[in-house]
Formats: sequence, C-alpha cells, structure tokens
Amino acid sequence: MEMTGSTQASDNQQLSLKLMVVLSKAYKVVMDQALKDMKKYGVSATEFMIMELLFHKGKFPLQQIGDKVLITSGSITYNIDKLEKKGLLKRVPCPDDRRVTYAEISPQGQEWFGNLFPGHAAAIESTMQGLSPEDKKTVIELLKKLGLTAQREK
Repeated sequence: MEMTGSTQASDNQQLSLKLMVVLSKAYKVVMDQALKDMKKYGVSATEFMIMELLFHKGKFPLQQIGDKVLITSGSITYNIDKLEKKGLLKRVPCPDDRRVTYAEISPQGQEWFGNLFPGHAAAIESTMQGLSPEDKKTVIELLKKLGLTAQREK
C-alpha cells in the first residue's frame, strides 16, 4: 500500500517528535550520572567543566569559556572567582590585547584535576557501556549532523 505525501509527512513528524523525547530522556539520564560523578570532587558541575576545558586546552580567553561549557557569561565570572580562590586557576592578562584575559589552570589545579580525571573518564565510559565503539561513532556523527542542521534553521 502506497503512502500519500501527507501520511509520509505525518509519519516523519511523529518520528521527529519521538526522537525529541528519546533524545531528551537519554540526555537527562546520562547528564545526571555525569553530574553525580562531578559532585564527588567538591566542585560544582560548572567549575568541573571549566577545569576540564583548561586541563585539556590550556589557557583560554574568559570571554569564550561560556560558549565551550554552555553557561552564561555572568556565571563564568562567579565560577572563575571560586576556582581562583581555591588556587586551581589564575587569570592571566593577554600581552597583545588589554581587553582579553585568560583563565589558566594552576600547577595545583593541574595536579588535582590530573588525579581525578581518569576516574571521571571511567565513570563516563561506564555510563556509555550500552553502546559499542561503532555505535558511539555512529551516534556522534548523527548528533553532529542533527546539531548542525538545527543550527542552520535558526
């Protein structure tokens, strides 16, 4: 039996809605597990994500951190202050542009995060154990495609 154009569109719309629900639920469960692990280390999830960014990328402009860890600029200043007070990072002025200030992980922060990150990575891997390496690659490709397409639709 052939489907009419409107039936196909309706079926596709239903699939899109189901995908949205499944994606949202999966995101919530995975993030809840990741946040639970992050909280074990005595920092907020935002502080953890900032430390992870600096640990892997090195010094980073304060103005661009929010885009990388998906938080607001006002929240960045607050969290950078907290991490600086804990001695885990420092602010470094840009020698070429006085308008730019970098956040840079301190030696103490490097040691602290270097000690805890393998455990965190193992917790994330455990959360993702339902997928084979091939499945993970496929999901990564598909989610990137979905994100890029949705971004163009804005």
